[in-house]
Amino acid sequence: MLGFLRLSFIGFVVLTIVYVCLSLYSRAVRRDKLEAEWEAEGMQGDDDAKEAFVKSGLTDYDGSLRRKLILGVYVVPVTLIAAVIYFTNFH
Repeated sequence: MLGFLRLSFIGFVVLTIVYVCLSLYSRAVRRDKLEAEWEAEGMQGDDDAKEAFVKSGLTDYDGSLRRKLILGVYVVPVTLIAAVIYFTNFH
């Protein structure tokens, strides 16, 4: 039982690190795309207007499906490990 708790704790820490890195990377990519969209459409305005546009886009991103799919970093490995344990011990 102690081994399982240790595996769970280490797995949670590793998955949290992966989640944070993936989340930050995805947000940075979205920010770059919004800035490129600002430039491509030739929008006029100073840096404050550009930052407002990017901030608005990132607010929309925070509620998007892509952001929620990143939580699969927790769900998929836990499901696979549970399936392996089940089939190894009970099937």
